[in-house]
Amino acid sequence: MNLIGTKWKPLILFHLLDGALRSGILQKKIPGISNKMFTQTVRELEKDGLIFREVFPVVPPKVEYDLSARGKSLEHILRSLDTWGYDDAQH
Repeated sequence: MNLIGTKWKPLILFHLLDGALRSGILQKKIPGISNKMFTQTVRELEKDGLIFREVFPVVPPKVEYDLSARGKSLEHILRSLDTWGYDDAQH
């Protein structure tokens, strides 16, 4: 739980389950997250080895995030949480 037990980490990881996303697109998929919190959260996830960040040497800068093998190992847990949340919201 120390690795994914914050408000934003499971959301970021969940959105990366379908593949790499550019930084701006990933952030837009998470309503309510500030730039500062987004940056802090992806840095923590990267430090913990759950995602990796690829910087492309272009102008304007392009940054993509993707799940590492360790992050992909959380897929079943993240999808189960999503299903539980959806079912709970229906009741």
